[in-house]
Amino acid sequence: MAFHTLGCKVNQNEAEAMQSLFRKAGYEPVDFEETADVYVIHTCTVTHLGDRKSRQMIRRAVRQNPEAVVVVSGCYAQVSSEEVMKIPGVDLVIGTQARSRIVELAEKVMKERQPLNAVQDILRTRDFEELPLEETGRVRAFMKIQEGCQNFCTYCIIPFARGPVRSRHPDVVLAETKRLVSKGYKELVLTGICTGAYGRDLGGDMNLNKLLQMLKEVPGLLRIRISSLDPNDFSPELLDTLTGEKIFCPHLHISLQSGNDKVLKEMGRKYTTADFAALVTELRRRRPEIAITTDIMVGFPGETQEEHESSLAFVKELALAGLHVFKYSPRQGTKAAGFPGQVPAPEKEKRSQAFLALGAELKRAYAAGFLGRSLEVLVETEGEDGVWEGHTDNYLKVRFKGTGDLRGRLVPVLLDELKGDSLWGHLL
Repeated sequence: MAFHTLGCKVNQNEAEAMQSLFRKAGYEPVDFEETADVYVIHTCTVTHLGDRKSRQMIRRAVRQNPEAVVVVSGCYAQVSSEEVMKIPGVDLVIGTQARSRIVELAEKVMKERQPLNAVQDILRTRDFEELPLEETGRVRAFMKIQEGCQNFCTYCIIPFARGPVRSRHPDVVLAETKRLVSKGYKELVLTGICTGAYGRDLGGDMNLNKLLQMLKEVPGLLRIRISSLDPNDFSPELLDTLTGEKIFCPHLHISLQSGNDKVLKEMGRKYTTADFAALVTELRRRRPEIAITTDIMVGFPGETQEEHESSLAFVKELALAGLHVFKYSPRQGTKAAGFPGQVPAPEKEKRSQAFLALGAELKRAYAAGFLGRSLEVLVETEGEDGVWEGHTDNYLKVRFKGTGDLRGRLVPVLLDELKGDSLWGHLL
């Protein structure tokens, strides 16, 4: 079997789990460019580019082995299952549910040679789907704790692709964390479609903050990192937790989308630039060197050049540690797809380049601020010539030379030089 995965960290996490199911069933993984009996394309639909790339990879799989079973899963498969089924060579479409049955369904199609659309109505789904997390020999584990989103921002198709909020039971999360730590994992990265919404569907007073309080007590766990949060997710209690103890990494990705209040309102975002700036200020007051990164969307319908420039100026003033930049893409079924003032593609590209340049500048400036200092690095991989690589708690990538097996250890490294996207240093 061969996998190709598009999109976010959650997608990557899900693809690893599905690969694990195939391996347990006796399948051997091969590179996507090789001949395989089963090809799985785990798709993304955040932008039309994601749709297009998904279709390209489906057609590539069919060309490589016309006799293979071609499975299409993920968000594009969920919201456009009929469109995907019409692509010649597609055998199975499963969307964002029934992934735990992927091997069973693929073998059913393999036996019967009849295409199958197994996509379910995601908006009626109420249960969190458990997918196995196989030990991969790494020191950082990505654990999905939450699924779905009910924010319905005007530009976003994800609520229709992922359905309502579903949370993994805290006892299951705790047991899985203990198991992973027993296998040698030192850092846990909590992921979800709307991670800050964790617990809202569980009843009682369970929420993300209470889950974090449970997880911090697991012996041997050195770091807990949150993949992404919305500005409105920060209750006073969560703010206290994330900034109050060393186990919680001083690295937060907080989605902004635009640095202009008019555009934010049109997007359906429920905060202002003043709210965002106040949150950043408070986080830095509590943990002065915290790395804060964000998402920025350019070319939203009706966004003027002046609004774009004000957004750019706002983000520059915040001096964040990095940016993820996206060009607005009309998604059928969302409100913004019908908004007037759709920005031409060349202008969106121009605005994107401006933010990408700013993001590179901000990222480099943040990293350079730690030169000449010693930081603890969680060692992850060994490269050539005895060069080890790992990350600090504020997610700076660090490379250094060392002897012996350092993998999985927290080591002090004096940071000497910034080269490309990495800091280089030497062990103390």
